[in-house]
Amino acid sequence: MRRPLDKVFITCAITGNLTLPEQTPYLPITPEEIANSALGAAEMGAAIVHLHVREPGSGNPSMEIAYYQDVVERIRARNKDVILNITTGPGGRFVPSDEDPKVAGPGTTLLAPEKRVEHIALLKPEICTLDLNTMNSGGQVVINTPKNVRRMAKVINEAGVKPEIELFDSGDIALMHDLIKDGTLKGPVLTSFVMGVSYGFQPSPETVLYARSLLPGDAHFTAIGIGRHAFTSVAQSYLAGGHVRVGLEDGVYLSRGVLAESNAVLVEKARRMVEDLGGQIATARETRAMLGFA
Repeated sequence: MRRPLDKVFITCAITGNLTLPEQTPYLPITPEEIANSALGAAEMGAAIVHLHVREPGSGNPSMEIAYYQDVVERIRARNKDVILNITTGPGGRFVPSDEDPKVAGPGTTLLAPEKRVEHIALLKPEICTLDLNTMNSGGQVVINTPKNVRRMAKVINEAGVKPEIELFDSGDIALMHDLIKDGTLKGPVLTSFVMGVSYGFQPSPETVLYARSLLPGDAHFTAIGIGRHAFTSVAQSYLAGGHVRVGLEDGVYLSRGVLAESNAVLVEKARRMVEDLGGQIATARETRAMLGFA
């Protein structure tokens, strides 16, 4: 039986891929805004910052390597301890056209696996995400086939980067075990349960405990809640023996009807919740030691 950890780390997901600028005026868009928001979150106690980038003009999601490089350089110029976790999620979405479902329609982002991790090979952050889900997502489909996941993992491993395994349903955990078995993934694995996406894991204490029961015994996990479930998932993850995550990628509200004016205030609240429950927050340096980084 797992109990709450002596120390837990906080991950802050700074801007994400799906949060819309119309949802909140506080969403960081430009590389400078994303970097500053990440640094503010780190000052409040986030040991890990999870990074996406966007087109500065429109706020739309982007995979432009120059933007990632800009963000990383700005963060590292002011904070060399905070752990960088960069997404590889974009590039896996398929939208069938209405006329012919085997033909990609508008909104399809499918890329070759190596293109989805090109920025990881170049920038070599400490962590990058690796999604294992193939699932309905709203009215669209996300595709991460085992073959393509292995191709992405090869690049990630060769770059010396630790993958954070994103788990959206129990079948993803079964795939993870196969990847561990064949050596694609090395333990102890770093994992996240993503709860609240339509047609995937739904947020509840039962979901967290069930997903936890399927993990290897030495795995680190974070239960992530989307939208109004963001802070209840902080408590559930901590009490189940996991770490915690918040950020404007996951939810834009600090409390009911009150928009969060920064990522920093979300981290501050998550930190307070864990401490009020009797936990302690790991620093970035402590988290580095916990995850086996130099």
